Amino acid sequence: MLILSRRKGESIIIGDNIEICIVDVQGETIRIGIDAPRTVSVHRKEIYNEIENANREATRNLPTVEQLKQFNPKE
Repeated sequence: MLILSRRKGESIIIGDNIEICIVDVQGETIRIGIDAPRTVSVHRKEIYNEIENANREATRNLPTVEQLKQFNPKE
């Protein structure tokens, strides 16, 4: 893990097109701004984990190949 120190108003650049800016610091709370292309998903980690869990749960309920063949026996 790379650890960098930044002050209010300073930024970090990731790749060629993602900028993370320190917007405000109040006590232990830091507000950041993220400028990234719309094609890049940006989530808080707890939301990302919820999405991952929901996706895993959804794939558990998918039919198997054998079950699908029962509905279309020609294959």
